[in-house]
Amino acid sequence: MALTTFDYDPEAGKIIVDDHKGHPGIKATTLSYSQINDDMLEMLEKPHPSYFLLLTGFLLALLLGVISLAIQVDVGIGFSGISHPIAWGFYITNFVFWVGIGHAGTLISAVFYLTRAPWRTAIYRSAEAMTVFAVMTAGLFPLLHTGRPWLAYWLIPYPNERLLWVNFKSPLLWDVFAVTTYMSVSIMFFMLGLIPDMAILRDEAIRKGQKLKALIYAPMALAWRGTNHQWLHYMRGYLIYAAIATPLVFSVHSIVSWDFAMSSVPGWHTTIFAPYFVAGAIFSGLAMVMTVLIPIRTVFGLEDYITTHVIQSVCRVILFTSVVVGYAYATEFFIAWYSGSPYERAIFYFRPFGEMASWSLIGDQKISFPLIAFWLMVFCNIFAPIPLWRWKVRNNPFAVWIICALINVGMWFERFNIVGSSLQREYNPHSWGEYWPTIVEGGITVGSFGFFFTLFAIFVKTLPPMAIMELKEATNPPMKNSEGSH
Repeated sequence: MALTTFDYDPEAGKIIVDDHKGHPGIKATTLSYSQINDDMLEMLEKPHPSYFLLLTGFLLALLLGVISLAIQVDVGIGFSGISHPIAWGFYITNFVFWVGIGHAGTLISAVFYLTRAPWRTAIYRSAEAMTVFAVMTAGLFPLLHTGRPWLAYWLIPYPNERLLWVNFKSPLLWDVFAVTTYMSVSIMFFMLGLIPDMAILRDEAIRKGQKLKALIYAPMALAWRGTNHQWLHYMRGYLIYAAIATPLVFSVHSIVSWDFAMSSVPGWHTTIFAPYFVAGAIFSGLAMVMTVLIPIRTVFGLEDYITTHVIQSVCRVILFTSVVVGYAYATEFFIAWYSGSPYERAIFYFRPFGEMASWSLIGDQKISFPLIAFWLMVFCNIFAPIPLWRWKVRNNPFAVWIICALINVGMWFERFNIVGSSLQREYNPHSWGEYWPTIVEGGITVGSFGFFFTLFAIFVKTLPPMAIMELKEATNPPMKNSEGSH
């Protein structure tokens, strides 16, 4: 007998919810409050040895980045592939990429909270943590790019002895304001959502006699008792923060894109950059959410929480943003052709085809790195998501994970395609140059991914990766004398 919406399974002893109208396998279980507590708190207990193996891999990647950075600081920024006229390379590419990754957390937390999307409950906590860690990773690269990180205080706008804020002369300073503001709001938004769950961890530590954990969790819980008065202020504050954070999703990355669009460099001077960058940020951020959550779902057995319905809902948003990003790619080429500028047309010929002549890997014409970046971008961002249009593919978590991993690769190369290719071919052919990254830049890039995933791995075993209180809100409330209700 086919299950309808809210059917009771006497063998399983729980309610089965079929959210997909006629398609089997999209079933979320409604669990008791005590079962939710047990499942979430179990994730914070002593981890499996495979966890330490995974953490070791992330730490090794981070170590590679630290060693590469030490070499660059010792030898100098010239040891990287950055030289005239390519002043921006892998480092600024990573900056733009990680800022984009950070936007998905705020989107899921704020925008989907305001729209009351029910599927966000199981994933938004991890997405919020991902936002904080991604912005922390992005903030490292402007410092690394300067070649002298110890002089980073020069980026801070402070008045001199004549009370002149001279640092305002640089338009890049607004990136500092944008990213700093976004970081502050993201951290406060993240910590605000943790308050009820910190109270649960505090009470559980007190019950088990774990004084050290109770001492750590108590300040983070802010004396939470779960009274009606506290819940009223909590929901009001969360709503205000969501309303504040929503414009930041669009404004911060728009500012990052305008750093390019305000210039007269061919390939950058286009008005489509703001929506183009925002759509790409949402696209890559949601893909990164699935990249980290699907393995967690499998390792910790969270199929009852991160259901296939949740995965399918995220895939639908990914499909929509994929179409927007593909349209932006086509619009860029149309604008370059319609402008009539030979320089604009030349740069958009250079990206997919190399030099303005027939090339081959065997002949005199060598393949350029922007050429590789362009076609990887097109394949991963336009063609790789196409299988997600099929319901059977969206219903396969492993297939979704593979596609999302490819999307992250494609979005990284998209950022490089924007940053690197235009600088190689500006107006004066005399200043043209070729950019090939060095092993130091590659090591620092790998180290940034190790830094991000190390922080996320520590988060999963330290704080609840899902909002316990919001999971309970989506369940049936416990009834008097009901079995298993606390």
